[in-house]
Amino acid sequence: MKMIKKMKSKRSFIVLASLVLALAVSAAGCSSGKTANTAGTPDGDQAAGGTQANEEAPFPISVMMRSFNNDMITSQSTIWKQTEEYTNTKLSISFTPDAGYLDKMNITLASGSMPMVMFAPNVKISSIANAIKSGAFWEVGPYLKDYPNLSQMNPTILNNISTEGKVYGLYTSRALGRLGVSYRKDWLDNVGLTEPKTIDDFYNMLKAFTNNDPDKDGKNDTYGMVVTKYAGPWDMMQTWFGVPNQWGVGGDGKLVKAEFTPEYMEALKFFKKLYDEKLVNPDFAVYDSAKWNDPIINDQAGVAVDVADRSYQIEEAMKTAKPDTTASIDLFGAVSGPTGLHNLPTTGYGGVFLISKSSVKTEADLKKVLSFFDKIEDKDMQILISYGIEGKHYKVEDGKMIPILLNTDPQPANINIKSFNQLLIGVPDVLTTAFKPATPLRGKVQEVQEANLDIV
Repeated sequence: MKMIKKMKSKRSFIVLASLVLALAVSAAGCSSGKTANTAGTPDGDQAAGGTQANEEAPFPISVMMRSFNNDMITSQSTIWKQTEEYTNTKLSISFTPDAGYLDKMNITLASGSMPMVMFAPNVKISSIANAIKSGAFWEVGPYLKDYPNLSQMNPTILNNISTEGKVYGLYTSRALGRLGVSYRKDWLDNVGLTEPKTIDDFYNMLKAFTNNDPDKDGKNDTYGMVVTKYAGPWDMMQTWFGVPNQWGVGGDGKLVKAEFTPEYMEALKFFKKLYDEKLVNPDFAVYDSAKWNDPIINDQAGVAVDVADRSYQIEEAMKTAKPDTTASIDLFGAVSGPTGLHNLPTTGYGGVFLISKSSVKTEADLKKVLSFFDKIEDKDMQILISYGIEGKHYKVEDGKMIPILLNTDPQPANINIKSFNQLLIGVPDVLTTAFKPATPLRGKVQEVQEANLDIV
């Protein structure tokens, strides 16, 4: 009997041990199959793209944002794919040309069918302000401190985008002294003038660009300045006359709106003079801002008043379109008016990314969206999204970033860069020091923006 009991006891132990081992193997099998992208990978190996087998599947993020060119990047771009891999996301981006963006934004807000992330040019726009007050978007301010890049956002600019003291979005950083006047330097030389210093000089340049055959083709087919439906150039030029930035202080010491100042009326008279004399394109009120550079590149217009960096964008686009061109672009910040030198400051941001509560339902998912924006602000990612891939879209020589023109990967480099880079918020600012200026004009842009800080 004792022998039988010992045999039964030993058999029970073996069965129990076998059961424990089977459960352990089963648990290990379940653990190794947590995510769909690990299928077919050996134990301990990495899944495709360098993702560990036990990491989460890519997090889907939908974004609606504006673009400033007509050809859009697609998900087949190498830059797009590398961004998804680095951030472990699956992106769905709806691009809308800048000229029609406000209409599309308002329609989307009214529809109630929101993307996870929506770009807004300004949180003060009534439709956006109302949506924020109604609770449509997440308050992100308390979370920013938890992210290495987002935590470096400028408190003054955060205050500029705040609503009742709370921050509901991620601003896209812009230089405070960013604005300037880009012009055809070869045209100025051809008409025998020097860079304008005063408002009268500026007018004389536009007049010569219109009437004095600046491109030397023997035809009367040019005009001075190209302006679009975007009102920014007029806002900038009116400061030359001493018009305050939205509000000023009147002679009685009280606040006065810019439009009610005598300087504003003088600026309007000047603008009407430019229009009446056909020194600007007559269709400016409906002209698409996505086509802003075209008349200058195509030898139709000679001046654009906008951000200083438009100057090198035009120059490099000209060289792409016409590799043998002898045309040249130059830049200055402002011209002097009745009360000296003035320029319009920016708000420090070019727009705000808002995160929808209806599409991003949990705090955990909110943090994943914030993590995406934080990760693409890493230095290497800012460079990738802004300039492309080294060796394919640009090369580095003597510390300078040199664009490689007419490259395809599988899309032209300018398509990869000009729309996709609108995702970046530019915090921290690493691009201004990442490389030496690639061209003299790029270096001058930095100089003009720095000098503007004394006159904005």
